[in-house]
Amino acid sequence: MNKNKLKILSLVCVISSILFSLLNISFSCDISIISFPIILLFSGVLYYSTYYKLFVCNNLKFISVMRELLQYGPYILLVCFVFRRAGNNGTLYILDFFAVLFWLVFFIFSLVILHYLNPKKLEKIDLAWKKHNDALLSKSKLNVKSFFMEIVGWIDAIVQSVFMVLLLNIFIVQLYEIPSESMVPEFLVKDRVIVFKTASGPKFPLSDVGLPYIKNYKRGDIVVFRNPHYSSDRKSEVRTFLSQIVFMCTLTTVNINVDDSGNPKADPLVKRIVGVPGEQLMMQDGILYSRTFANDNWNPVTEENKWACWNLNNVKYSIKKDILDFPVSQEEYDTMLEVESLRNSLDLKISAQECYNIANRFDNAFKLLSMKKEIEDISTFFDSKNMLEYSLFSKHSTFVKNILSAQNGNVWFRKFMTDWITTIKTDFNGNLYDEANYKLNIMIKKLVGSIFLRDAELLSQKYDITNIKNDYKLYEYMKEAEKLNSYIYLLDRRNMPIFPKNKDDGTPQYIPENSYFMMGDNRFNSLDMRHSYDLRIEPLTVYDKYSVFYYSNMNPQLIKKDKILGETSYRFWPLNRRGVPGHTGM
Repeated sequence: MNKNKLKILSLVCVISSILFSLLNISFSCDISIISFPIILLFSGVLYYSTYYKLFVCNNLKFISVMRELLQYGPYILLVCFVFRRAGNNGTLYILDFFAVLFWLVFFIFSLVILHYLNPKKLEKIDLAWKKHNDALLSKSKLNVKSFFMEIVGWIDAIVQSVFMVLLLNIFIVQLYEIPSESMVPEFLVKDRVIVFKTASGPKFPLSDVGLPYIKNYKRGDIVVFRNPHYSSDRKSEVRTFLSQIVFMCTLTTVNINVDDSGNPKADPLVKRIVGVPGEQLMMQDGILYSRTFANDNWNPVTEENKWACWNLNNVKYSIKKDILDFPVSQEEYDTMLEVESLRNSLDLKISAQECYNIANRFDNAFKLLSMKKEIEDISTFFDSKNMLEYSLFSKHSTFVKNILSAQNGNVWFRKFMTDWITTIKTDFNGNLYDEANYKLNIMIKKLVGSIFLRDAELLSQKYDITNIKNDYKLYEYMKEAEKLNSYIYLLDRRNMPIFPKNKDDGTPQYIPENSYFMMGDNRFNSLDMRHSYDLRIEPLTVYDKYSVFYYSNMNPQLIKKDKILGETSYRFWPLNRRGVPGHTGM
């Protein structure tokens, strides 16, 4: 490489920087407006210091200046690229494309120039350059550097390292530390994994320009992806980008990527792909089912048995000893299975007769009691909050007194117990989720009805409050209520409705191309793509006008391919479990 060729390469860097700046002009009165003047100023300094002073004026003092400018140039342009797209108005794809193209030209040519500016190669460019550099080195050996210059040198090295790592993280490879136990037993907290990104089509920040997608994902792949529960607008993306820089510059001590409450964002997430394009999914009693357009029958996803973990109490000791949280004890797990067994074997005809009997007996107790009818319409009292399964059990004595104090309290109670029978549903067309919740609703209503009836009958027999609280039948009923309440608590983590949901006319919908569905392996301790971050009160079934309600955060959603950052390729820590992630915990 001679000096004339190096002169041409430096001019190419200057021109590409200027063209890059022109593509980042903004007329908006926001942060995007600072991008153009910064790049233009950098381009002017680059031209003056490298092309003019070094090559035209032959001022050899600017060799080191040229090195610094070319080392920092790609990072300055990248940050300005982000700032330009951080404003209120976005940019066209074609502008992004050419901006990235000129950035690449600058980056590649700057690397070439820096390669030949290596002190060992300077004599191939110009012998005078070599002598000047040797003289500087000789002078530096004879003089002790000041403390200030030493600090500046360290800061320079750290900043350059941060930006180089940032580029590697965006386009090639990134290291992640597992923050939660959602993937136990596959991953434990503080496990460290390597994620290669190149095949997953990484993009320039805040743009759609980047490498093409090469990776085709399949069920069972463990992937890292952006958390869809957080906003992905330009402001949030800029904050994420800047937080990476701050996080690395402060040696991982400062994280500014926080939510509205000031807590670190759970972003990105690490989960397993369990649903792929062309499928419709459903999960009931911990079994994942799928069907496709070609096969309309619901079939269990047998691969799930390899990784889905429902009972952490049974994992092998080498993993179990390091688990921090066991969300379900063995006793609670057994209770869950008991409730599911009772629900699945529920006979609707027998249950209908039992509900009629409870309503009839309540009528008798209602007539025997001469309580003052202070409530005109009891139905207004039983709103969704008071129809919560937990409220019906825990506040049963208060609720019964209100019913008995209402003018037509027994009429409402009869509707609560028997209205479902008038439109009894026996055909769910393979929808196991709806059928199970329909039966669970009836199970709960039968128990609630029995408790309300017992309260009313004891009151009609003039029992005082102490005797009612100590009644042995109520005690037995409340023990059963605890089991049902325990199951309701696990309901949304144990099951999932048909997803994507059918159209209004019942026509199935399937996961579209380039979209996937993810769940954590540790199903009872994974806030994943089945759930939202907000609880709401929902009826247990839509097939009963007087359905029991429960707190739900069920809100399945898909992850598009462009939100996937890469696949976990290798676990390098802890050393005793290093290797390609598989099914190490089962």
